[in-house]
Amino acid sequence: MTDDDLLRRILKRTKVIALVGASANPARPSYQVAQFLGQNGYRVIPVNPGLAGQQLLGETVYASLTDVPDDVDMVDIFRQPDAVPALVDEALARWPDLQTIWMQIGVTHAAAAQVAQARGVDVVQDRCPKMDIPRLFGP
Repeated sequence: MTDDDLLRRILKRTKVIALVGASANPARPSYQVAQFLGQNGYRVIPVNPGLAGQQLLGETVYASLTDVPDDVDMVDIFRQPDAVPALVDEALARWPDLQTIWMQIGVTHAAAAQVAQARGVDVVQDRCPKMDIPRLFGP
């Protein structure tokens, strides 16, 4: 399977995304990606301890992945690479059937990716769904 085939499969099967590092600032990439995903049929659950309890793009913001009450298909990470291992561990503990860990542009962590992949989770690193969706599926 080519990389694009994997990305298409992930983006087609995903319905609910926990977005770690969500920002309430419309100028921030994490806000723009969350907004774009919401406008394209995904439910985006924002995760940011500084905004916990507030509403962002129609959803309650949670302090951590552990606090998210609903099941998610994908965890989208807008954090520095050194934060990724703990986030992957938290996500795998919270959702045993998690399908995808997605790390945004500039975010990679080979060891954390291996941990997730060993559990059968698809891992995407250093990519942005806001860029890949139009490229793969058209405008």
